[in-house]
Amino acid sequence: MQESSKTIIEHIPDFLDWIDVEKGLSNKTQENYDRFLRKFVHWMESNNLTHLKPHQIDSEHIWQYRVFLARSTDRQTKQPLKKTTQNYYLIALRALLNFFAARDIKSLPAEKVELAKQKKDKKVDFLKLEQIAKLLQAPNTSSFIGLRDRTIIEVLFSTGLRISELVSLDRKQFKDSQLNEAMEISIVGKGSYPRTIYLSERAVSWLKRYLEARDRLIQPEKEADSPLFINFRAPKNNHGRLSARSIENIVKKYALMAGLPPSTTPHTLRHSFATDLLNQGADLRTVQEFLGHQNISTTQIYTHVTNKRLRDLHRRFHGGSKLND
Repeated sequence: MQESSKTIIEHIPDFLDWIDVEKGLSNKTQENYDRFLRKFVHWMESNNLTHLKPHQIDSEHIWQYRVFLARSTDRQTKQPLKKTTQNYYLIALRALLNFFAARDIKSLPAEKVELAKQKKDKKVDFLKLEQIAKLLQAPNTSSFIGLRDRTIIEVLFSTGLRISELVSLDRKQFKDSQLNEAMEISIVGKGSYPRTIYLSERAVSWLKRYLEARDRLIQPEKEADSPLFINFRAPKNNHGRLSARSIENIVKKYALMAGLPPSTTPHTLRHSFATDLLNQGADLRTVQEFLGHQNISTTQIYTHVTNKRLRDLHRRFHGGSKLND
Protein backbone atom coordinates (compact mmCIF):
# COMPACT_ATOMS: atom_id res chain seq x y z
CA MET A 1 0.00 0.00 0.00
CA GLN A 2 1.40 3.41 -0.99
CA GLU A 3 1.88 5.85 1.84
CA SER A 4 -0.34 8.45 0.15
CA SER A 5 -3.28 6.01 0.21
CA LYS A 6 -2.95 5.05 3.89
CA THR A 7 -5.24 6.41 6.53
CA ILE A 8 -3.83 8.05 9.65
CA ILE A 9 -4.58 4.92 11.67
CA GLU A 10 -2.73 2.74 9.14
CA HIS A 11 0.33 4.96 9.52
CA ILE A 12 0.60 4.47 13.29
CA PRO A 13 2.54 1.14 13.19
CA ASP A 14 5.07 2.80 10.85
CA PHE A 15 5.30 5.75 13.24
CA LEU A 16 6.07 3.43 16.16
CA ASP A 17 8.82 1.76 14.12
CA TRP A 18 10.16 5.23 13.24
CA ILE A 19 10.50 6.41 16.85
CA ASP A 20 12.26 3.13 17.63
CA VAL A 21 14.71 2.98 14.70
CA GLU A 22 15.15 6.62 13.70
CA LYS A 23 14.66 8.34 17.05
CA GLY A 24 16.00 5.62 19.31
CA LEU A 25 13.34 6.20 21.96
CA SER A 26 13.10 3.74 24.84
CA ASN A 27 10.63 0.85 24.86
CA LYS A 28 8.70 2.58 27.63
CA THR A 29 8.35 5.77 25.55
CA GLN A 30 7.20 3.74 22.57
CA GLU A 31 4.57 2.03 24.72
CA ASN A 32 3.39 5.40 26.01
CA TYR A 33 3.06 6.88 22.52
CA ASP A 34 1.15 3.80 21.40
CA ARG A 35 -1.22 4.14 24.40
CA PHE A 36 -1.68 7.89 23.92
CA LEU A 37 -2.43 7.53 20.22
CA ARG A 38 -5.02 4.85 20.97
CA LYS A 39 -7.10 7.60 22.55
CA PHE A 40 -6.86 9.60 19.32
CA VAL A 41 -7.93 6.50 17.39
CA HIS A 42 -10.85 6.04 19.80
CA TRP A 43 -11.89 9.65 19.18
CA MET A 44 -11.75 9.14 15.40
CA GLU A 45 -13.80 5.93 15.66
CA SER A 46 -16.41 7.69 17.81
CA ASN A 47 -16.74 10.44 15.21
CA ASN A 48 -16.64 8.25 12.07
CA LEU A 49 -13.28 9.70 11.05
CA THR A 50 -11.28 6.50 10.62
CA HIS A 51 -11.14 7.20 6.87
CA LEU A 52 -9.04 10.33 7.41
CA LYS A 53 -5.72 10.44 5.59
CA PRO A 54 -2.83 12.62 6.80
CA HIS A 55 -3.54 15.44 4.34
CA GLN A 56 -7.21 15.57 5.38
CA ILE A 57 -6.75 16.39 9.05
CA ASP A 58 -7.26 20.09 9.77
CA SER A 59 -7.30 22.58 12.66
CA GLU A 60 -10.99 21.97 13.34
CA HIS A 61 -10.30 18.27 13.92
CA ILE A 62 -7.54 19.19 16.36
CA TRP A 63 -9.84 21.58 18.20
CA GLN A 64 -12.56 18.93 18.51
CA TYR A 65 -10.02 16.43 19.83
CA ARG A 66 -8.82 18.95 22.43
CA VAL A 67 -12.44 19.48 23.53
CA PHE A 68 -12.82 15.70 23.77
CA LEU A 69 -9.71 15.46 25.99
CA ALA A 70 -10.86 18.34 28.19
CA ARG A 71 -14.15 16.55 28.80
CA SER A 72 -12.60 13.12 29.36
CA THR A 73 -12.17 11.60 32.81
CA ASP A 74 -9.39 9.58 34.39
CA ARG A 75 -10.35 5.90 34.64
CA GLN A 76 -8.95 5.52 38.14
CA THR A 77 -9.81 8.80 39.84
CA LYS A 78 -13.02 9.44 37.86
CA GLN A 79 -11.90 13.08 37.79
CA PRO A 80 -11.44 15.26 34.66
CA LEU A 81 -8.11 14.69 32.94
CA LYS A 82 -5.42 16.99 34.31
CA LYS A 83 -3.96 19.53 31.89
CA THR A 84 -0.64 17.68 32.14
CA THR A 85 -2.28 14.41 31.08
CA GLN A 86 -4.14 16.10 28.23
CA ASN A 87 -0.80 17.39 26.97
CA TYR A 88 0.70 13.90 26.95
CA TYR A 89 -1.95 12.89 24.40
CA LEU A 90 -1.41 16.06 22.36
CA ILE A 91 2.39 15.67 22.37
CA ALA A 92 1.98 12.13 21.01
CA LEU A 93 -0.20 13.54 18.22
CA ARG A 94 2.44 16.19 17.52
CA ALA A 95 5.04 13.43 17.21
CA LEU A 96 2.86 11.63 14.68
CA LEU A 97 2.56 14.81 12.60
CA ASN A 98 6.33 15.27 12.80
CA PHE A 99 6.66 11.73 11.44
CA PHE A 100 4.52 12.71 8.45
CA ALA A 101 6.74 15.74 7.85
CA ALA A 102 9.89 13.62 8.05
CA ARG A 103 8.43 11.23 5.48
CA ASP A 104 7.33 14.09 3.20
CA ILE A 105 3.71 13.08 3.71
CA LYS A 106 1.47 16.12 3.38
CA SER A 107 -0.29 16.88 6.65
CA LEU A 108 -1.00 19.54 9.25
CA PRO A 109 2.19 21.02 10.79
CA ALA A 110 2.85 19.76 14.33
CA GLU A 111 2.96 23.31 15.72
CA LYS A 112 -0.74 23.66 14.87
CA VAL A 113 -1.45 21.34 17.80
CA GLU A 114 -1.59 23.71 20.75
CA LEU A 115 -1.09 22.32 24.22
CA ALA A 116 -3.47 22.92 27.10
CA LYS A 117 -2.52 25.92 29.22
CA GLN A 118 -0.92 24.96 32.53
CA LYS A 119 -0.15 26.95 35.63
CA LYS A 120 3.44 28.14 35.51
CA ASP A 121 4.10 27.63 39.20
CA LYS A 122 4.22 23.87 39.53
CA LYS A 123 3.81 22.75 43.12
CA VAL A 124 6.49 20.35 44.30
CA ASP A 125 5.45 17.89 47.00
CA PHE A 126 8.34 16.86 49.22
CA LEU A 127 8.86 15.49 52.71
CA LYS A 128 10.89 17.11 55.45
CA LEU A 129 13.67 15.06 57.03
CA GLU A 130 11.60 14.30 60.13
CA GLN A 131 8.84 12.97 57.84
CA ILE A 132 11.36 10.85 55.94
CA ALA A 133 12.49 9.41 59.28
CA LYS A 134 8.91 8.41 60.13
CA LEU A 135 8.47 6.80 56.71
CA LEU A 136 11.66 4.78 57.09
CA GLN A 137 10.58 3.51 60.50
CA ALA A 138 7.18 2.31 59.26
CA PRO A 139 8.13 -1.10 57.71
CA ASN A 140 8.46 -4.10 60.03
CA THR A 141 11.97 -5.19 59.09
CA SER A 142 11.74 -8.45 61.03
CA SER A 143 9.91 -9.85 57.98
CA PHE A 144 11.37 -10.23 54.49
CA ILE A 145 8.66 -8.02 52.97
CA GLY A 146 9.30 -5.28 55.51
CA LEU A 147 13.06 -5.54 54.99
CA ARG A 148 12.63 -5.28 51.24
CA ASP A 149 10.28 -2.33 51.54
CA ARG A 150 12.57 -0.44 53.95
CA THR A 151 15.43 -0.96 51.49
CA ILE A 152 13.31 0.31 48.59
CA ILE A 153 12.51 3.52 50.47
CA GLU A 154 16.16 3.95 51.52
CA VAL A 155 17.37 3.55 47.93
CA LEU A 156 14.75 5.94 46.56
CA PHE A 157 15.66 8.69 49.00
CA SER A 158 19.40 8.07 48.73
CA THR A 159 19.53 8.19 44.92
CA GLY A 160 16.57 10.21 43.67
CA LEU A 161 15.81 7.43 41.18
CA ARG A 162 12.73 7.56 39.02
CA ILE A 163 10.33 4.72 39.74
CA SER A 164 11.00 3.19 36.29
CA GLU A 165 14.73 3.26 37.01
CA LEU A 166 14.27 1.59 40.38
CA VAL A 167 12.16 -1.32 39.09
CA SER A 168 14.66 -2.01 36.28
CA LEU A 169 17.60 -2.55 38.68
CA ASP A 170 19.09 -6.06 38.52
CA ARG A 171 20.83 -8.03 41.26
CA LYS A 172 24.01 -8.33 39.20
CA GLN A 173 24.53 -4.55 39.35
CA PHE A 174 25.20 -4.85 43.08
CA LYS A 175 28.32 -6.96 43.45
CA ASP A 176 29.03 -8.01 47.03
CA SER A 177 32.66 -6.87 46.76
CA GLN A 178 31.49 -3.32 45.94
CA LEU A 179 28.94 -2.96 48.74
CA ASN A 180 30.72 -0.31 50.73
CA GLU A 181 29.96 3.10 52.14
CA ALA A 182 31.05 4.85 48.93
CA MET A 183 28.99 2.74 46.56
CA GLU A 184 28.03 4.08 43.15
CA ILE A 185 26.57 2.37 40.09
CA SER A 186 25.85 3.31 36.52
CA ILE A 187 22.32 3.17 35.15
CA VAL A 188 20.59 4.03 31.90
CA GLY A 189 17.85 6.50 32.70
CA LYS A 190 15.07 8.30 30.90
CA GLY A 191 15.76 8.90 27.22
CA SER A 192 18.45 6.16 27.29
CA TYR A 193 20.91 8.57 28.92
CA PRO A 194 23.49 6.94 31.22
CA ARG A 195 24.29 8.45 34.61
CA THR A 196 25.91 7.53 37.89
CA ILE A 197 23.87 7.21 41.07
CA TYR A 198 25.29 7.23 44.57
CA LEU A 199 24.07 5.36 47.63
CA SER A 200 24.42 6.70 51.15
CA GLU A 201 26.19 4.67 53.82
CA ARG A 202 22.85 3.98 55.49
CA ALA A 203 21.24 2.86 52.24
CA VAL A 204 24.14 0.47 51.57
CA SER A 205 23.77 -0.95 55.09
CA TRP A 206 20.10 -1.78 54.48
CA LEU A 207 20.88 -3.05 50.99
CA LYS A 208 23.37 -5.56 52.46
CA ARG A 209 20.78 -6.85 54.93
CA TYR A 210 18.17 -7.16 52.21
CA LEU A 211 20.49 -8.93 49.78
CA GLU A 212 21.49 -11.50 52.39
CA ALA A 213 17.82 -12.36 52.89
CA ARG A 214 17.00 -12.12 49.19
CA ASP A 215 19.82 -14.38 48.08
CA ARG A 216 18.57 -17.16 50.34
CA LEU A 217 15.38 -17.21 48.24
CA ILE A 218 16.87 -17.22 44.75
CA GLN A 219 18.57 -20.29 43.31
CA PRO A 220 21.96 -19.55 41.68
CA GLU A 221 20.78 -20.64 38.23
CA LYS A 222 17.98 -18.07 38.43
CA GLU A 223 20.36 -15.23 39.20
CA ALA A 224 21.58 -14.13 35.75
CA ASP A 225 18.88 -11.60 34.91
CA SER A 226 16.94 -11.54 38.14
CA PRO A 227 15.63 -8.23 39.50
CA LEU A 228 17.05 -6.51 42.54
CA PHE A 229 13.67 -6.06 44.19
CA ILE A 230 11.60 -9.20 43.89
CA ASN A 231 7.91 -9.85 44.11
CA PHE A 232 7.78 -12.34 46.96
CA ARG A 233 4.24 -13.34 45.99
CA ALA A 234 5.42 -14.71 42.65
CA PRO A 235 5.83 -18.51 42.34
CA LYS A 236 8.66 -19.85 44.48
CA ASN A 237 12.10 -20.00 42.83
CA ASN A 238 10.80 -17.81 39.99
CA HIS A 239 10.34 -14.51 41.78
CA GLY A 240 9.26 -11.74 39.44
CA ARG A 241 10.18 -8.09 39.20
CA LEU A 242 8.11 -5.66 41.24
CA SER A 243 6.05 -3.39 38.99
CA ALA A 244 5.95 0.40 39.16
CA ARG A 245 2.41 0.15 40.54
CA SER A 246 3.64 -2.18 43.29
CA ILE A 247 6.33 0.33 44.30
CA GLU A 248 3.72 3.11 44.37
CA ASN A 249 1.48 1.00 46.60
CA ILE A 250 4.37 0.18 48.92
CA VAL A 251 5.27 3.85 49.44
CA LYS A 252 1.63 4.85 49.92
CA LYS A 253 1.06 2.04 52.42
CA TYR A 254 3.90 3.15 54.70
CA ALA A 255 3.11 6.83 54.23
CA LEU A 256 -0.36 6.20 55.62
CA MET A 257 1.08 4.10 58.46
CA ALA A 258 3.46 6.95 59.31
CA GLY A 259 0.71 9.56 59.26
CA LEU A 260 2.11 11.30 56.17
CA PRO A 261 0.07 12.85 53.32
CA PRO A 262 -1.85 10.20 51.30
CA SER A 263 -0.47 11.84 48.15
CA THR A 264 3.07 10.61 49.02
CA THR A 265 4.55 8.71 46.05
CA PRO A 266 7.98 7.48 44.92
CA HIS A 267 8.27 10.77 43.02
CA THR A 268 7.73 12.61 46.31
CA LEU A 269 10.92 10.90 47.52
CA ARG A 270 12.71 12.05 44.36
CA HIS A 271 11.61 15.62 45.10
CA SER A 272 12.66 15.17 48.74
CA PHE A 273 16.10 13.96 47.62
CA ALA A 274 16.58 17.04 45.42
CA THR A 275 15.26 19.40 48.09
CA ASP A 276 17.61 17.95 50.70
CA LEU A 277 20.63 18.35 48.38
CA LEU A 278 19.77 21.99 47.75
CA ASN A 279 19.23 22.64 51.45
CA GLN A 280 22.68 21.20 52.13
CA GLY A 281 24.28 23.63 49.67
CA ALA A 282 24.27 21.83 46.31
CA ASP A 283 23.64 24.03 43.27
CA LEU A 284 20.99 23.45 40.61
CA ARG A 285 23.48 22.18 38.03
CA THR A 286 24.70 19.49 40.42
CA VAL A 287 21.15 18.46 41.27
CA GLN A 288 20.39 18.36 37.55
CA GLU A 289 23.16 15.77 37.15
CA PHE A 290 21.96 13.70 40.10
CA LEU A 291 18.38 13.62 38.80
CA GLY A 292 19.30 12.93 35.18
CA HIS A 293 17.47 15.99 33.84
CA GLN A 294 18.54 16.80 30.30
CA ASN A 295 17.49 20.44 30.64
CA ILE A 296 18.21 22.75 33.58
CA SER A 297 14.73 24.25 33.18
CA THR A 298 13.29 20.98 34.47
CA THR A 299 15.37 21.28 37.63
CA GLN A 300 14.21 24.85 38.19
CA ILE A 301 10.94 23.59 39.68
CA TYR A 302 12.85 23.56 42.98
CA THR A 303 12.61 27.32 43.35
CA HIS A 304 10.95 26.78 46.75
CA VAL A 305 14.47 25.97 47.96
CA THR A 306 16.70 28.13 45.79
CA ASN A 307 14.64 31.29 46.28
CA LYS A 308 14.80 30.92 50.07
CA ARG A 309 18.55 30.25 49.98
CA LEU A 310 19.18 33.29 47.81
CA ARG A 311 17.12 35.45 50.15
CA ASP A 312 18.97 34.17 53.20
CA LEU A 313 22.36 34.67 51.52
CA HIS A 314 21.42 38.21 50.53
CA ARG A 315 20.43 39.07 54.09
CA ARG A 316 23.57 37.48 55.49
CA PHE A 317 26.21 38.86 53.16
CA HIS A 318 24.91 42.01 51.45
CA GLY A 319 26.78 44.96 52.94
CA GLY A 320 23.88 47.33 52.41
CA SER A 321 22.16 45.95 55.51
CA LYS A 322 25.07 47.23 57.62
CA LEU A 323 24.95 50.84 56.42
CA ASN A 324 23.65 53.54 58.71
CA ASP A 325 20.44 55.33 57.78
